[in-house]
Amino acid sequence: MATKGNPGDNRSRSPLSSLFIVAGLCCFFYILGVWQRSGFGKGDSIALEITKKAEDCGILPNLEYETHHGNQSSSFDDPNQEIKEIEPCAEQYVDYTPCHDQMRAMTFPRENMNYRERHCPPEEEKLHCLIPAPKGYVTPFPWPKSRDYVPFANAPYKSLTVEKAVQNWVQYEGNVFRFPGGGTQFPNGADAYIEQLASVIPIDNGTVRTALDTGCGVASWGAYLFKKNVLTMSFAPRDSHESQVQFALERGVPAVIGVLGTIKLPYPSRAFDMAHCSRCLIPWGANDGQYMMEVDRVLRPGGYWVLSGPPINWRSNYQAWQRPKEELEEEQRKIEEIAELLCWEKKHEKGEIAIWRKRVNNEYCRERDSRVTLCESSNAENVWYKKMEACVTPYPQTTNSDEVAGGELKPFPQRLNTVPPRIASGFVPGLSVESFQEDNKLWKKHVNSYKRVNKILDSGRYRNILDMNAGLGSFAAALESPKLWVMNVVPNIAEQDTLGVIYERGLIGIYHDWCEAFSTYPRTYDLIHGNGVFSLYKDKCNAEDILLEMDRILRPEGAVILRDHVDVLTQVKRIASGMRWNIKMVDHEDGPLISEKVLFAVKKYWVVGDNNSTVSE
Repeated sequence: MATKGNPGDNRSRSPLSSLFIVAGLCCFFYILGVWQRSGFGKGDSIALEITKKAEDCGILPNLEYETHHGNQSSSFDDPNQEIKEIEPCAEQYVDYTPCHDQMRAMTFPRENMNYRERHCPPEEEKLHCLIPAPKGYVTPFPWPKSRDYVPFANAPYKSLTVEKAVQNWVQYEGNVFRFPGGGTQFPNGADAYIEQLASVIPIDNGTVRTALDTGCGVASWGAYLFKKNVLTMSFAPRDSHESQVQFALERGVPAVIGVLGTIKLPYPSRAFDMAHCSRCLIPWGANDGQYMMEVDRVLRPGGYWVLSGPPINWRSNYQAWQRPKEELEEEQRKIEEIAELLCWEKKHEKGEIAIWRKRVNNEYCRERDSRVTLCESSNAENVWYKKMEACVTPYPQTTNSDEVAGGELKPFPQRLNTVPPRIASGFVPGLSVESFQEDNKLWKKHVNSYKRVNKILDSGRYRNILDMNAGLGSFAAALESPKLWVMNVVPNIAEQDTLGVIYERGLIGIYHDWCEAFSTYPRTYDLIHGNGVFSLYKDKCNAEDILLEMDRILRPEGAVILRDHVDVLTQVKRIASGMRWNIKMVDHEDGPLISEKVLFAVKKYWVVGDNNSTVSE
């Protein structure tokens, strides 16, 4: 019988403690073995031997759920139920992006880039197979080498090396792509370009932490901002330049497939400290300025907008751009007019770079409110598949001209664990200062528990991490390190909209519906974490579809950590056993009497043409 009290009092005498130690060591040895194909270091040969020795090592093999949980025992855990083996897809699907499929895209209108937006397949067209890796696929180089080099086999597309050859974006060298850090607007390198911006924008002191790069190309701007401890959300459409976003993620840089088109961006209001467009080809003056209005919605009060390239300083550049000066003049006039309507203050224009700053509150903007259509303030966060509107998002109310609307943020890293203004002000119903602090404490405990099982969690082996149900972002906060970044997903059906809180902590994330595919290429995440995801979607969509999507976006030899109720994880484990995953389920860190369990998995290495069984041992 379990007794209350300090669990450490009888630790040395408890047989359960010994079992946990053995379990942790076994699972560590197993996960360590995934290095064998990674090219990660001298430990590979050792890891291979350890893996062989660990294969027969069961993780808590005698879990008795019925004994511990009575009638809560899983109805899915039928020993006579056969495991469904899921087959690999055909080679043609190696880079399949379901909601950004090229053939489907061409059936939608081209007006306002509608055809480049998300268009997901209907149920009857969904693939129910495992997306293969291309032949020769290897684990990407560790950061920071990955910033500059990507294995050719992982994204074998040379079109950008030809089309952007003179712009120093990417070069093909032997069996790798090299990214020199150049770009259309920064021929002297991203570092030099960023220093130009830093002469106007406080990038160096933690004031600017989150950035948005629209039309990001291969995301070199975001890649080099890591030096400044700035975390950038980059996006670009899946277009004729194959693999821009895929290259970004292979480099270890946050990015998603996306476009400014007809629907709102999947980010909350007041999210980013800085937004950026470098020749991103977005018609900023079109559609009554709604694209600039959308940037204004996601830009926090006091944030900066950077526009470089045409039409800035058109008088000096129109001949080099080979465009009529009258056209460029009108284009810049429209941008300046909309910026004024938005009440942005122009801080700088030199060469081909212009910088505006959003006012810190509405005290400076009373006059403009009579000249623009104000959006319904309740719609500022309600953005999933919602039409973009030509209206201005109102500022949160303030009491004086010096107050920052929505609350002032501390410099990073202090803001990571400081109570976010949205919680302190009661903006998110059901959340309090105490619940935030308790959540932070809880996830530090959970992550420490994960590290006892997967001891390479924060070693640099996992660079791109996805949290499928991020809550307050406390999982990402507990992992915070220059070695990794976390894409925090807040499901559109989540009980509480916490994505704004996540951004106020200096983290990044996105809204998403896990009944659909994520806006990314296959094999773009090293580790996927999910807390209560399958319970959340239990009556919404098929668990197998969610698992197949996880497999699509997970790298070979990538890891999965799922935390959920035992009944739910038992079902998940049965489905995933028919995929090419090695799976172990362990007890909650507080012991076997807790109905919440944790599932650890590692995706096996396999490529096109491998026909070995998908059923895990």
